[in-house]
Amino acid sequence: MVTEKRKIWGWAQPLIIGVVLAFIIRSFIIIPIVVEGASMNATLLDQDRMIVNKMDKPERFDIIVFHATNTEDYIKRVIGLPGDKVEYKNDTLYINGKAYAEPYLDKQKESVIGALTPDFTLEDTPVKQLTVPDGELFVMGDNRRYSKDSRQIGSIPIDKVVGTTNIVYWPVKEMKIIKK
Repeated sequence: MVTEKRKIWGWAQPLIIGVVLAFIIRSFIIIPIVVEGASMNATLLDQDRMIVNKMDKPERFDIIVFHATNTEDYIKRVIGLPGDKVEYKNDTLYINGKAYAEPYLDKQKESVIGALTPDFTLEDTPVKQLTVPDGELFVMGDNRRYSKDSRQIGSIPIDKVVGTTNIVYWPVKEMKIIKK
């Protein structure tokens, strides 16, 4: 009888530990997400499956997932950090007056006529300020002509950020690690 209980406990113990570890990892460290829509094309495609790291602090040019509404999460690229002055002139990104290359847009720039990203300053967006507000991020989709991002919805409170993501694990033939 005692050996039977030990045998059952021997099988149950790893199962319980596995369930607890899975809960902890999913709640606090990483979660899967499915890309919906075309706002991050050509970097990410509709229905790509990714891993979101909930531990990383977002940095410039990271791809993040954030709560856009109570029911919807968006996936975008961080362009401006708190205190940054962000503007576009002649299809070039300027942050605090310095021009930045955006190699992740090169493929799309080849396939469009005219500017991929129309000129703007933060004052032209719902931010209506010279700089990104404290505690917020300015984000944009890589598919600049067809992305609903900070140019329309304003800057994103950092506390709405779920995490950063750069690993596509599905479909298998598209598996990759995305570099900034």
